[in-house]
Amino acid sequence: MSTLSFDTSFITKYATLAEMKNYDSIVKLIHTNIHSTNSIDKNSLGWLDYGNQMSNEELNSIEEIAKEIQHNADILIVIGVGGSYLGAKAIEDALGNYFPQKSKTEIIYAGNNLSGTYIKQLLHHIHDKSVYINFISKSGSTTEPAISFRILRTFMEEKYGSEAAKRIIATTDAHKGILKDLADQQGYRQFIIPENIGGRYSVLTPVGLLPAAVAGISIRSLLFGANKAMVDFQQEDLKKNTAYQYAVIRHLLYTKGYTVELFTSFEPNLKYFQEWWKQLFGESEGKEHKGIFPADVTYPTDLHSFGQYVQDGHRQLFETMLSFKEAQEDIVVPFVVGDIDQLNYIAQRSLYDINEVAKNGTILAHAAGDVPIIEIQLEALDAYHIGYALYFFMKACAMSAYLLDVNPFDQPGVEAYKINMFRLLEKPGYSQEPVISKK
Repeated sequence: MSTLSFDTSFITKYATLAEMKNYDSIVKLIHTNIHSTNSIDKNSLGWLDYGNQMSNEELNSIEEIAKEIQHNADILIVIGVGGSYLGAKAIEDALGNYFPQKSKTEIIYAGNNLSGTYIKQLLHHIHDKSVYINFISKSGSTTEPAISFRILRTFMEEKYGSEAAKRIIATTDAHKGILKDLADQQGYRQFIIPENIGGRYSVLTPVGLLPAAVAGISIRSLLFGANKAMVDFQQEDLKKNTAYQYAVIRHLLYTKGYTVELFTSFEPNLKYFQEWWKQLFGESEGKEHKGIFPADVTYPTDLHSFGQYVQDGHRQLFETMLSFKEAQEDIVVPFVVGDIDQLNYIAQRSLYDINEVAKNGTILAHAAGDVPIIEIQLEALDAYHIGYALYFFMKACAMSAYLLDVNPFDQPGVEAYKINMFRLLEKPGYSQEPVISKK
């Protein structure tokens, strides 16, 4: 049984098999470059086989500290921004309980905004609780998380005194950076972000694995799924590699004016998986005035808000739909005597079944409205299949960016707002006048 199925039934009139076949040779060349020890981007490709390289000792260490946090802490605060938190949040939400048990350690995320209200209310929320912190940053100098950490480190030191250091875990570079220096100075326990893995590709490193383990998720199952995907997507043959097929179809659609991709699902707990996907593709491809704009919607909720535009609006968008063959949990609609609400026609049908019908009805409607639709389906929403899906999208994203002839692993545009912010804040070393583009 295939781990992942890839349905392109509603794509063929927009991206034909003959058109895809034209990409056979370029896909092989890109594949060879990606997997070559002499790759031009070899210093950014550590994620390709990282899960297979992790030692049992490192996994044991992550699991042991996670158990310590579960036993001792009411709250774990994960401080990070972008790839330093989205992957962890994606895994936790996708595989966690919608209504977490009070007996479990609560995971709260900070450092991804500059809201004084958020931090003030967070401090109020944690003031009488047992707290651990996991600060995730290669450098420790990114402004948003660094500010949150300064405030929360002060809180921890005031609350725990000399014991605070035992409750702070740094996930950072092995050799350099402000956070590395601080962790060494203060004696924080440390996990390493590999030097050859960038933030948005780091979800299957300690960046994502420690918070996932604290949430009670099997990190070994996550890596098992990712490692299976690693093997499955080592094929250079486009006909056999669904990750590359996804990349080529996206590229073909882009060349025909489909410049917006809606990543859709029918499960609310995939919201942050979709957010992680948005950063992965948006930051990897959006360069040199190129790239598909990544957006996400959750159905059926957004069918009642955004659905009108999808059905009848400007035809620049296509949909990638993620679904699962097995329900995590399910419930049936009860039969009610009198049928006042007129729902007995679906009595004794499960919500999973009805949700599937809603999905299929949506596909038919949007296809009739000239929306190209790709459906990616996994067997189950569990740790193994989420690990598999994470790797699938990372491999597809690398191929997709290379097809656009952009570097999948840098983000030069992100620096522009930082430079202006530092100038406006009069940070030492920056001129006082912000750079304003004049055309």
